[in-house]
Amino acid sequence: MSILKIVFIALFSFVFDMNVQAKVTIVFDTEVEPVNYGVNLLRQTLIRQGLAVRTYHKDQVTEMPTVWVLSANESVPSLLAPYLESTDFSDIQEEGYKYRWINEGKTLLILSTDAVGSLYGLLDVMEYAQTKGTFSSIPGKLINPGFAYRIVKFNLPWSPYRTSGATEVHMHTCRDLAFWERFLDMMVENRLNVLSLWNNHPFPYMIKSKNFPKATPFDDAELADWQMFWKTLFRMAKERGIQTFIVNWNIVVSPEFAEAYGVKEYGDRSEQVKQYTRESVTQLINEYEDLTGLGVTLADWMGNFNERMEPQEREDWIEETFVRGIKTAKRPVKFIHRSVLAGDPMAMRNLIDKAAFDEPVLVEIKFNWSHGHSTPVLAISHDYHSGELDDRFWEPLPENYRIQWMVRNEDFFILRWGQPDFIREHISVNNHPYVNGYFIGSEGYIPAMDYSQRPSSDKTWQYAFEKQWFFYKVWGRLLYQPDTPDEIFATAFDLRYGNQVGHKLLEAYKLASNMPLRLASFHRSTWDYTLYAEGFIEAEPSSTDFFDRSSPFIAIDEFIHHETLDPNMLDIPSFVRLSLGEEIIPPGKITPLALAASSEADSKRALELIDSLKRHVNEYSGALGSELEDLATWSYLGLYFADKLKAGVALELYQKSGDEAQGHNAIALLEGCLRHWDQVVAYTNGRYFPTPHVSTERWGSEFQVFGWEQLRPQVLRDIQIAKKIVGLTD
Repeated sequence: MSILKIVFIALFSFVFDMNVQAKVTIVFDTEVEPVNYGVNLLRQTLIRQGLAVRTYHKDQVTEMPTVWVLSANESVPSLLAPYLESTDFSDIQEEGYKYRWINEGKTLLILSTDAVGSLYGLLDVMEYAQTKGTFSSIPGKLINPGFAYRIVKFNLPWSPYRTSGATEVHMHTCRDLAFWERFLDMMVENRLNVLSLWNNHPFPYMIKSKNFPKATPFDDAELADWQMFWKTLFRMAKERGIQTFIVNWNIVVSPEFAEAYGVKEYGDRSEQVKQYTRESVTQLINEYEDLTGLGVTLADWMGNFNERMEPQEREDWIEETFVRGIKTAKRPVKFIHRSVLAGDPMAMRNLIDKAAFDEPVLVEIKFNWSHGHSTPVLAISHDYHSGELDDRFWEPLPENYRIQWMVRNEDFFILRWGQPDFIREHISVNNHPYVNGYFIGSEGYIPAMDYSQRPSSDKTWQYAFEKQWFFYKVWGRLLYQPDTPDEIFATAFDLRYGNQVGHKLLEAYKLASNMPLRLASFHRSTWDYTLYAEGFIEAEPSSTDFFDRSSPFIAIDEFIHHETLDPNMLDIPSFVRLSLGEEIIPPGKITPLALAASSEADSKRALELIDSLKRHVNEYSGALGSELEDLATWSYLGLYFADKLKAGVALELYQKSGDEAQGHNAIALLEGCLRHWDQVVAYTNGRYFPTPHVSTERWGSEFQVFGWEQLRPQVLRDIQIAKKIVGLTD
């Protein structure tokens, strides 16, 4: 045999062996859409790694594959039957999954009780392969979801609850199905399993009422276009294992309905409006087969402003409209009953008992009102105007509903945020038998068009949620699996920006992201406009405490004379009173000076980490530079917060004791605050446009848009306020 022939045979054998080794076969039920979606993602990843991937329907396979995906509700092919055990599915919960290696370790079996569990099992394999380069070493394990409902609250820009430039800018983007495809893909990646869509009155955008056809402003062609949009969106979500809910407010009709049928747009309790609402609920369910459910709230136009409604009257209205409308529909759906301003939980409980829905009702409660990114201690809710807590919502343990905490974000719309330790603590403290989920989202912010970022070379994202990817990742992954280790998040940074940045970047994120949590915990706020942490803004008062109406910025005197949200924190006047009286600080209480020390230490350490990471920023590093500049901004806001706390204590000590040294110290600290704020301006001015903000648009012309530079005069004014108090002004 010639040498050439020997070489050819050896080369052919090598290539043949490589192809054999590189072949991956995946068997699954190809008719199940979420599983198809997951297999396609895994397949793309393996192909990019140079593997040949073949997929087969479970009834077409003749030999054991590399991966076999099986759900408990599927028939078991004879080829697989010898490998299954009677207890294989007994410990897998809905949307959970289990890995087991069979066939002498040659076949990975992905077991689940439903399609979504199979999808998440496939995602886990994909992510393992992305990190390790192979999934052949993935260990056997059981993963069950920490919470059944991991819900995104998404406010729509049409018929919006909050009307402003910050809402209107999203109109085109939110009608674009390409945007929704990317948003839904993000949700799947982060194990967020419910998309809830909120606006005042959705029906005219979705149906033509049979008995009230003039309710919609659209002609038949326009409405057909809207209906195609909704049906495609709901179908896309269902293909990804995502549930969809439409949440409207309550006694609201369209302007067109009000004019055509002679009723009020808001708060009209006539039989005509009841009939329209009830029939619209039924028609909506019947016409949108992929819609999971509906939701209703009790606030605003249910007698919370002018005409009073008692709790029982509100529930009676819901029973006559939403409950009866759901019961009349051709199929069952799920139901969200918000607790906002319920007033009396017993009326709500009686309604839900009487309704006897097939599925447990979802009862959403706002955790610490509109500012859930604060303390993980439940201090207030929005079930009453006072914010008081009423344990009758969960005691005794409800039989036919469960509670989902609404963790609203009205505090950071521009800067990136992500603090997994805060979320872990939140879950640990607030995971009770009556809780089965969380909502995350905003009222004054829509994560669609990124209207704040200036064009730049490091703007690698298109949509706002893509910029804020880490927010969704930490919330979603930890709600699904609360023991998700930091390694997962550090690896996510490494996959984006290269090895050796992940752990440092994660630590910097944690430290910098503490700033808004601390401010919202210290400075008690209630409804949406009472705090905007990244801007140090209190556009409306949360209580009868000092509020001077000179600007939406939190001035030093307003900052001092304000109660805390976290019951473990001391406000400045209380701390000064105890200090001057030489009294012992109660055990477990966090003083303003201790809070300042923590904020200062975290901010300085974050800046050190950011400085060390800057060497990784280059023309190929994508958005890394932008991420670091956001974290630096938070860090200087943290230093500003620390010095403002110390200045507040010093100024209050001066006013209570007359100690001039404390007065001069307060002024010096506020001058330091100005220097920190100038750093914030330096990091943001060239990157961000002056941005429409829903809470400041009701102020004067200088506050129609938000920007840190625009607030510099207010930071300077703090120094003038202190000098006036100390007596150093002319």
